[in-house]
Amino acid sequence: MPGTYSLNPEAEDERVAANTIKNITDDELIIVVADVTNLKRNLFLCTQIIDLGKPVVLVLNMMDLLQKSKQCIDLDKISALLQIPVVPVNARIKKGINELKEVITNYKFKPTKLIALTATERYEKITTILLSCLKGGEANKWIDRTKKIDNILTHKIYGYLIFLSILFVIFQAIFSWSAYPMELIEEGFSLLGSLVESWLPEGVLSDLIVNGILAGLSGIVIFVPQIALLFAFITILEDTGYMSRVSFLMDRLLRPFGLNGKSIIPLISSIACAVPAIMSTRSINNLKERLITIMVSPLISCSARIPVYTLLIALVIPTEEQVGIFNLQGIVMMGLYLIGFLAALFAALVFKWILKSKGKSNFIMEMPIYRLPRWSNVGFSVYNKVKVFLFEAGKIIIAISIVLWGLSSYGPGDTFEKIEEKYASPAYENESEDEINNLIASEKLEASYAAYLGKTIEPLIKPIGFDWKIGISLVTSFAAREVFVGTMATLYSVGDEDNTTSIREKMLQAKNPETGDRLYNKATTFSLLIFYAFAMQCMATLAVVYRETKSYKWPIIQVVYMGALAYISSWIVYTIFS
Repeated sequence: MPGTYSLNPEAEDERVAANTIKNITDDELIIVVADVTNLKRNLFLCTQIIDLGKPVVLVLNMMDLLQKSKQCIDLDKISALLQIPVVPVNARIKKGINELKEVITNYKFKPTKLIALTATERYEKITTILLSCLKGGEANKWIDRTKKIDNILTHKIYGYLIFLSILFVIFQAIFSWSAYPMELIEEGFSLLGSLVESWLPEGVLSDLIVNGILAGLSGIVIFVPQIALLFAFITILEDTGYMSRVSFLMDRLLRPFGLNGKSIIPLISSIACAVPAIMSTRSINNLKERLITIMVSPLISCSARIPVYTLLIALVIPTEEQVGIFNLQGIVMMGLYLIGFLAALFAALVFKWILKSKGKSNFIMEMPIYRLPRWSNVGFSVYNKVKVFLFEAGKIIIAISIVLWGLSSYGPGDTFEKIEEKYASPAYENESEDEINNLIASEKLEASYAAYLGKTIEPLIKPIGFDWKIGISLVTSFAAREVFVGTMATLYSVGDEDNTTSIREKMLQAKNPETGDRLYNKATTFSLLIFYAFAMQCMATLAVVYRETKSYKWPIIQVVYMGALAYISSWIVYTIFS
């Protein structure tokens, strides 16, 4: 249970861990994994568990670092003094794991007498044990090296510049490195659609599979390279120990806004997903700061927004457009993330004024030594995150795509028959077959159930530049934000018999029916980008906010304030660019 240092909890996550440990029975076994380079702190929790009379095995991890610093530890002696089995391991290379399994298999519990010690007495006992068991070496070698790096990375000026530079590089890489695999995926789905159309007889089933299911899925699978790169970078930053430095660095910045350094972990985690990020706020012991962090975390752009951002940015900014040596699309993407962060700070400041709390705030965080990332861990993390992204979003997208295809392919009464009769009249006999088919498909879509649904909310969203198709996408996005792309892919694929153009190309060709100009111009597209940057469109996030706060009040407030912020900001952007 990482982050647990004592059985005297202050934060919610520590309380859960402490209660679990205290309720362990004699038939169960507690394994305490300790950093051997920082035993004084780790043994505090271990000795507390021992003094409770609980069955314990102490695992000394990072033995390789102890050896590199030319230190040695008397394992038999520390085991005798603590009266528990002690097993040395190097978890990175799985050294000592078999020995640990053997100790667990042969473990025989001998209850010890319960001792009540004060914190000072406990540290005195631990110091005595370490002085007799830990010998020689260059004890401060790794700590000194870490401090030298920290002097640069956590500097009050350079630290922020370095952090922003790292983010800048990440977003440049996300666009540049993913371009080729995304093209391959797009071409692959286009080829698959053509093959399915050639295999299946023309009809409802073929139309459903190609223009419903495949169109919806292609709109999300194409963004897997970008999602994988994002998760890879996040995992590398965590594995090297840099994320802890970011927390320390941000504590000074966040405190005036009613947050503290621990809040940055949920905020940064929200780049991946707001659900686990909000759950991680349990480590914040101050109730007011925890609640503020929960309320503003969804403003940080998550991975589900990447497909939306990528698609919309590509509509107004060509791939080849550069600012010096930098890709302009990557710069805009980073700008959207920074806007989300600034909005989170502004919202936090407002909540700081509104919410009252007498609880004390403190910020204590372990600073691990710098290490090279575990590449197997990076690969495993990316695989799992992409798997969840694909399968969890995929189930929703398939379901919504099928429903949308049905709503878009059928209309009330005999409206579709009348449209076909209209274009079968002599008035259109001079038109080509392709032109007539396109006109029929366009009118049928305008007369479909989906259009009726979208046009009921169109008056509300028209002032910010959105049409009924975007309106439907906004509604479906409440299931998951990335569904926007699948929804647009389905809506724009219905009636496209050839199905040879990508969703981006179809949206580029879309026209405003009133003006005849491009629908997705800068005004509409930037307005839509800002709306998705701020709006609360995730039922899973709202559910976890309710679970963590145990109240419907906070999810409702979240929907209202984020929706209002999104609408007002979009209206301002649309007005400026119009």
